[in-house]
Amino acid sequence: MLQVNPKMLSRLAEIETDLILRRERAEEEQWLGEIEGIDMTLTFVHTKQTDAARLTRRAPVSHWIT
Repeated sequence: MLQVNPKMLSRLAEIETDLILRRERAEEEQWLGEIEGIDMTLTFVHTKQTDAARLTRRAPVSHWIT
């Protein structure tokens, strides 16, 4: 499973905004298959945003050699 670098949160937000605009257009044009695909992608983006945000809250791990 790929992990998203927390530095990419802003890029994920841009992707989310673009997808929302594309979904609005698909609704206007009644492109039902497109709406379904965008919804799936939005779910994936939201999951990655949550994962990346969780990584930013983790305490750094110290590697001590004894």
